[in-house]
Amino acid sequence: MVDDTLPLLLRGYGWLPDRRRRSGGAPVETRLLGKRAIALHGPAAVRFFYDEHHIRRTDALPQPVIDTLFGRGAVHTLDGERHGVRKALFTGLLKEPARVRDLSERVARELERARAGWAARGRVVLFDETAEVLTRAVHAWAGVPLAEDAVATTARDMIAMVDGFASVGPRHLRARRARRHQEERLAPLVGTAREGVAPEGDGPGPTVFRTIAAHRHADRALLDPRTAAVEVLNVLRPTVAITWFAVFAAHALHRHPEHREVLAGGDGPEYAWAFAQEVRRFYPFAPFVGGLAAERLEWAGRTIEPGTMVLLDLYGLDHDPDLWPEPYRFDPTRFLGSAPPVDALVPQGGCPVDGHRCPGEDITVAVLAEVARFLARTSYDVVEQDLRIPLSRIPTAPRSGFVIGNVAPAPAGVGAEAARRG
Repeated sequence: MVDDTLPLLLRGYGWLPDRRRRSGGAPVETRLLGKRAIALHGPAAVRFFYDEHHIRRTDALPQPVIDTLFGRGAVHTLDGERHGVRKALFTGLLKEPARVRDLSERVARELERARAGWAARGRVVLFDETAEVLTRAVHAWAGVPLAEDAVATTARDMIAMVDGFASVGPRHLRARRARRHQEERLAPLVGTAREGVAPEGDGPGPTVFRTIAAHRHADRALLDPRTAAVEVLNVLRPTVAITWFAVFAAHALHRHPEHREVLAGGDGPEYAWAFAQEVRRFYPFAPFVGGLAAERLEWAGRTIEPGTMVLLDLYGLDHDPDLWPEPYRFDPTRFLGSAPPVDALVPQGGCPVDGHRCPGEDITVAVLAEVARFLARTSYDVVEQDLRIPLSRIPTAPRSGFVIGNVAPAPAGVGAEAARRG
């Protein structure tokens, strides 16, 4: 069986859809990194994949991914009781409505603060600026100390960890350095927090940082400071990673300016939620997720031997015409008045949240909706640039980072002025 690691690196998001077409829609059987692999597709595959009797995460992730994206000892690498205890920590912190609302409001304030600076500077790269906005907001929200002169460096590190996890060469090396730097920054702060002198945030309840610092393993032992730092980063880093979705939201508004007036108007909050969901569905984020077969399995007439790498197609599922009519048409109204199907909309993975589903989805949608409304209410020009989104790159974004100019220092009126374009 031919190893598909190089074609995956070269084709990115297009690799698995292309292999599925060549297989006639049947499960794709191949090798990745020398290991036998099979890729599954469809809502039933989501339920199959997230059954812990079928798939295990321990030892499933390649070490380069752990050493860049998630960190050693992270919740993503655990199974069973150890995973359940650690996951409950994140579920409690990230899905509480008051905390979600507090973070989205902080993001809104930081965006307003940033707007005046953007106006004074003429042109800015929205990707870079949004990363700094989210870095400030999530550190303040989580109660993690961050000096203003460290914001830009910290934002670059958070972005680098995500940008380099699925690459080789300089991007990957930057991701490793960024993780090492941030773990070394946060681990001593964990010790300080355990001494009871870490600053409290002004949000609802104990800070995220102090809660993680005080968390214990299933055996009731405290996490070692480095592992606690890893899990703090697993709150900070994914929040800053919303930068990718934020720039996709700007891209969508540029391509489809008819959505601006609704977003900026009285129906904005409900429409912004639907708009955020459609951005998550339409634009490329995670191509797939993977785990190891825990035992001998049967799927669609295929026998899956224990230890086989099992991939779940995410990008393909979010663009499946059997689930999403006209899947390559951007249409937020798909989500008006109804919650998205739990096993069909899977940009950050699937299954119920008490399993391995990302507990940060509520935060992602709330923050993204806030960004979308801000962009719709802000007057700016989209300057001439390369806005192509290369599917060969994981993760991808508009090549230019989305450059805007002539930003108005105050919210624009609804209508033609808000949709002003260069």
